[in-house]
Amino acid sequence: MNAPADRTPDFTTLPRLGQGFVWQDLTVGQRLRTFRRTITETDLVNFIGVTGMVEAIFIDAEYEGSAIAGRPVPAALTYTLIEGFILQTMIQGTGLAMLELVQKIHAPVRVGDSIEAMVEVTGIRPTSKGGRGIVDSRIEVFNQQGRCVMHYDARRLLAGRADTGA
Repeated sequence: MNAPADRTPDFTTLPRLGQGFVWQDLTVGQRLRTFRRTITETDLVNFIGVTGMVEAIFIDAEYEGSAIAGRPVPAALTYTLIEGFILQTMIQGTGLAMLELVQKIHAPVRVGDSIEAMVEVTGIRPTSKGGRGIVDSRIEVFNQQGRCVMHYDARRLLAGRADTGA
């Protein structure tokens, strides 16, 4: 097989793999779902190490004062894993800022649980400058039994299409 010609491609004309949505590509009522992910003991240990959440219920598998059976994980870990999916897919390269977040926890998540989320776009409005848009969404997180363990409403600033000026 011959080596490609020695030339520098014009990367600005190539579509970017993994590029997220600009606000104009979304519609109110649109629903998307994330991949599912199983939470491991390693996830819990690494999260505790990075955040310093060394609460007894998270660091002691035999903690007698726990009100939750099994190996519960911080709700913040559940949230960040789902946000990781959203950042890597829906808003990669287009998300500019998280403006507001309101969250409610419905049930515990434990090591060994698998979580996934449904994202519903609940509002879209352009900003007054820069071709940006405010996108509101409701994110519902489910465990492997289909139980909603958490939901949150997010308001984000997203980039717009460069070619429209809107």
